[in-house]
Amino acid sequence: MRTGSTEFTGLGNLAHTASNPVSNSSEKNDWLVWQLVDSAFPTGGFAHSSGLEAAWQHGEVRGRVELLSFAETSLEQLGHAGLPFVLAAFAAPEKLAEFDQLCDAFTTNHVANRASRAQGRAFLAAVERVFSAECGMRNAELCCAHFAPVFGACLRRLEISRELTGRMFFFNHLRSALAAAVRLNIVGPMEAQVLQHKLAVRAEAVRQECAALTLDEIAQTAPLLDLWQGAQDRLYSRLFQS
Repeated sequence: MRTGSTEFTGLGNLAHTASNPVSNSSEKNDWLVWQLVDSAFPTGGFAHSSGLEAAWQHGEVRGRVELLSFAETSLEQLGHAGLPFVLAAFAAPEKLAEFDQLCDAFTTNHVANRASRAQGRAFLAAVERVFSAECGMRNAELCCAHFAPVFGACLRRLEISRELTGRMFFFNHLRSALAAAVRLNIVGPMEAQVLQHKLAVRAEAVRQECAALTLDEIAQTAPLLDLWQGAQDRLYSRLFQS
């Protein structure tokens, strides 16, 4: 700015920056990944505890030891029941509606089914609005818009790699579960971060073990988690929807 001429160059610099986005594809991809896994990205994930709240209220998860066991079991189930849908939709996004219907039939727990629909619709709407990206289907064209297949199809559309898509799916689940643990006062924020760092190794191992599973091999591996999540609606008071 120069006194007298009232010249302000800040807006000009801003316009120049806006017209020259990150050119390196790798750098651009990094920024996109960070935005998608940021807790501020509006997917509604923090409204759900994946059964942790019900397990806590029933005295099954009291502290760090039980929480660690809960999270490891939840990751194992995610790999067998969720990841195959993510990767199938990633490989063939044009079949998203078919995978969505199968996911709906497979997810018989009414609480888990409701949560999956809510998160899937929120994620699809956010991706299409924020990135102006058509992910193969509109909300209205999907019977349910379950989160796992929608996540896979959207990340394929956004040109995220298959391997990174799987990692992001696991990270999103683990982060949300531990955030729920903090809100329930099972552990503090620092302890939750310690657990997330520790569980990253297990999450990656499960992802690799389950990366080759097909939709013919999907399975619920943790019946207790399913029971706890199904009990969410019967809790006298609750912080989470699931």
